[in-house]
Amino acid sequence: MRTGRRPGDSGAREAILEAARANFAARGYDGATIRNIARDAGVDPALVHHYFGSKERIFAAAVDFPFDPSKVLPSVVEPGIEGLGERLVRLFVTVWDEAPTRSPLLTLMRSAVTHDPAAALLREFIEREVLARIAGAIDRPDRRLRAALASSQLVGLAMLRYFVHVEPLASAPRDEIVRCVAPAVQHCLAGDFAAAGEGA
Repeated sequence: MRTGRRPGDSGAREAILEAARANFAARGYDGATIRNIARDAGVDPALVHHYFGSKERIFAAAVDFPFDPSKVLPSVVEPGIEGLGERLVRLFVTVWDEAPTRSPLLTLMRSAVTHDPAAALLREFIEREVLARIAGAIDRPDRRLRAALASSQLVGLAMLRYFVHVEPLASAPRDEIVRCVAPAVQHCLAGDFAAAGEGA
């Protein structure tokens, strides 16, 4: 197989994306590999790396995911658990408030709700590339559960604010949303669940 860019082939990038979509659909996020995507696109794996750099970036491009978690999340989680809830909510609302990123996110949400394979693929991606990074900042045995619970707060926010447009949530200022939602997310990440249950 010829290595590097295919001479005169301006469609190499789209061929890679088509192969990626087929591979992710057939094998799931974990099962798809850069080598298989390159083989099916008729290019060398080096060309896949040239255009996309990593599997998560290929997936993001293939499904029109509007940001790369590997680039966005480190600055949010690396400062540690203190204030992580606020940083997550602010990032989430900022991404969703911007029309260029909100549109593909809404499309992904609709697909996941109505199409089981799309839901499974998106779930694998989110578990591996989003929840695992959040869980890495939590020093507790139940960190994966906590990351999922925190994310469920954000998904519920997205459904009501951006998908169903429930007022006054839909038109509330960004800072107010962060102020109101961040404590609940922070409790999911770092709160004492046992104490909360005992006091109920």
